[in-house]
Amino acid sequence: MYLLGYDIGTSSVKVAIVDGATGSCVASDFYPRNEAPIKSLKAGWAEQNPDDWMEYLVEATRGALAKTDIDPADIKAIGFSYQMHGLVAIDREGRVLRDSIIWCDSRGVPYGEQAADALGHEECLKHILNLPGNFTATKLAWVKENEPQLFERIYKVMLPADYIAYRLTGCITTNPEGLSEYMLWDFSIDTPARFLMDYFGFPADIFPDVTPSFGIQGRLTAEAASIFGLAEGTPITYRAGDQPNNALSLNVFEPGEVASTAGTSGVVYGINGTVDYDPRSRVNNFAHVNHSPGHTRIGVMTCINGTGILNSWIRRNIAPDLSYQAMNGLAAEVPVGSAGVTVLPFGNGAERVLENRTVGCSMHGINFNLHDRRHILRASQEGIVFSFMYGMEIMKSIGMQIDTIHAGNANMFLSPVFRETLAGVSGAVIRLVDTDGAAGAAKGAGIGIGYYKDNKEAFASLATIAEIAPAADRAPYLEAYARWKSILERELR
Repeated sequence: MYLLGYDIGTSSVKVAIVDGATGSCVASDFYPRNEAPIKSLKAGWAEQNPDDWMEYLVEATRGALAKTDIDPADIKAIGFSYQMHGLVAIDREGRVLRDSIIWCDSRGVPYGEQAADALGHEECLKHILNLPGNFTATKLAWVKENEPQLFERIYKVMLPADYIAYRLTGCITTNPEGLSEYMLWDFSIDTPARFLMDYFGFPADIFPDVTPSFGIQGRLTAEAASIFGLAEGTPITYRAGDQPNNALSLNVFEPGEVASTAGTSGVVYGINGTVDYDPRSRVNNFAHVNHSPGHTRIGVMTCINGTGILNSWIRRNIAPDLSYQAMNGLAAEVPVGSAGVTVLPFGNGAERVLENRTVGCSMHGINFNLHDRRHILRASQEGIVFSFMYGMEIMKSIGMQIDTIHAGNANMFLSPVFRETLAGVSGAVIRLVDTDGAAGAAKGAGIGIGYYKDNKEAFASLATIAEIAPAADRAPYLEAYARWKSILERELR
C-alpha cells in the first residue's frame, strides 16, 4: 500500500510516493526544474498563477510514477502541504478570477492595521491570537476595495491546496488550520471568526466548508485521475500549510516540541498547549494539524521572509560562479561574527516579527581593505540565523521552551555554518532528520485514511541523520548576535 504526498511550494511543486508499511520514499520528483516565477507588478506585491501549480503538479506526478513500477491503484490516499496564506478566487464556473496573491505579498498590511485599530488590539488577540496583519483575510480586503467588480464575481476563495483539491475532486473545503491562516479562526470558541468576516464585509458563504485536517476530503474525479495518471476515486485525506506540515513531517505534535525550516522563507514553529499570544503580535499563532475543541494545540511561529531568497540573491549577484555547497565552504573560512560584517535579511516584504515593518535588507560594517565576498556569504547566513533568534526570544517570552530544534536535512540546514550558528546562538541542539514536506504529507494522508493509528506509528521510521550541539564557547555567537540586534534596533527607531 502506497501513499502520495504533494508539497506546493513557492519555487516548485514536489511529490513523494511513500511505502506505507516501511515509511520509506520509493519515488519523488519536482517541477519546474528552475524556480517558478513570482510576478511583482509593484513593490511589495507577489503573485503566481494557480493554474501553473496544476501544470507543475501533473509533471511532477508523472515524473515520480515513471521512476517506479507500482500500480497507481495501489496508492490509497493523497496528502497536501502548501505555501501558506495565498488567496485564490474563483467564479461559479470554477474559473480563476485573478492570479493568486501569495504569502510574501505585503499589500494587506494597512487593512490589517485598520481592522486592529477599529476592533481593538486586545479583542483581536483574545479571539484570533494575532492581529489581522498581512494574511489571507487582509489580502481579500484589498481585492474588495481595489477590485470591487472582480470581488462581486467571486463564488469562493481558497488557499492554494484548497484550490488544487477542488480541481482534483470537485469538493471545496478547508480546515481550522487553514482558516487560522486567513486569521479567521476564533480560538475562544473554536469556530470561524464571524466578527472579523463581518468587519471586512465578507459574506460567510464565500469561504469553503470546514472539515478536519485528517479524513476524507474528496475523491479524484475520472478526469483528474486521467490527467495525473492516478486511479479514479483515490481519496484526499490530509492537508496543511507548509509550516504545520513541516512540523508534522518532523513528528512535532505536542507542547514543547519545536520544528524549523529554512527554504525561501525561514521558520521556527513550536507547539503550545494553551491559548496564549504575544501582546505585540510579533509571532504568529495557528491551529496545529491536531488542534480540536478540548485539545488545544497551537502552532506558535516566527517567520522570516528573507531566508533562502537572500541566499539565492547572494548567489546570483555576488557568487554566480559558485554552487551553494561552494558558497557554504567559503563562508566557513571566515570566523564567527564575519569579522564585523553584519547583514539584516529583511528584503522580502513586511516582516511580522518586526510588527509588519518593511525595513529592507542591508549590509553593515564592510571595510573595503579587509573584507571580501566570503565575509558577505557568512554574514548573510548569520543574519538569517540571528533573525530566527530574535523571533525565538519572543516565543520564549510567552512560555515556549526551546531545547531541541527538529529540522529536515535540506535548504539552509545543509550549511554547517548555518547549523552551528543556530546551535551556538540559541543554545539548542539541532536534530536533523531524513524527511521532507511531500513525504510528511504522504504520511499525513496515511493518518487521515486510518492506515496509521497515530503520529507515533506514522513516524516510527523517522531517522535522525545528525545532532549538532551548541559550541562549548558560545560567546562569539552571542557577541555577534548582540551587534546584529543593536543594528536592527537602530534601524527600527
